[in-house]
Amino acid sequence: MAIISALYWLGIAGMRSETGGRTVELARSFAHSLIPIALAYVVAHYFGLLTYQGQAVARLISDPLGDGSDLFGTASATIDYNWISATGIWYVQIAALVIGHVCGLVLAHDRAIARWEDPKLALRSQYWMLAVMVAFTCLALWLLSGSA
Repeated sequence: MAIISALYWLGIAGMRSETGGRTVELARSFAHSLIPIALAYVVAHYFGLLTYQGQAVARLISDPLGDGSDLFGTASATIDYNWISATGIWYVQIAALVIGHVCGLVLAHDRAIARWEDPKLALRSQYWMLAVMVAFTCLALWLLSGSA
């Protein structure tokens, strides 16, 4: 969290050096661009768990107390580990991360266009956010590759 926060504040400081303005106001103005990134991290982190353990719901709903009951006839359901491979899960995680980071960059760019009337100023401000988003993407891909 400290690394993510430091990278974001570095990007904000860079934007401030290009555009002027107050740091806290800029940080609040562009904070929404982090939402798709957070969503991408949630998808990347929990997709594998959902693909396999989500299948256990059928068994657990029939025997919620583990006492051998079969309320819905699905107590003998098993988890199919072959419906998606570990590589398939990895590709979904990569796609989620890249799409989330691109969406974050698009939102930041959209905010810059709305915030500054001068298109050149808006563009210059976004070089800093581009650097931040690339750093976030590299960090996320590095973390994902470390768990393989």
